[in-house]
Amino acid sequence: MRVTISRTDVGLSAYIHKKDLEEPIISVEHKSLWGGFILLKNGWQIALPDLSQNRRLPVTVDARRLSS
Repeated sequence: MRVTISRTDVGLSAYIHKKDLEEPIISVEHKSLWGGFILLKNGWQIALPDLSQNRRLPVTVDARRLSS
């Protein structure tokens, strides 16, 4: 699924295009953000691709939702 990661006033946010859903990111697996999973406020875990650490936000990536 297509996910756009962006920086907001309060932290990071993820927008899931297919669901027209934007949720704050409350936890990340890796400090660099990429190559691990993120946890959204609604409880979804999203696996992100392994990208370079100096990637500028906002960025749209192909990600997948992990089963919960």
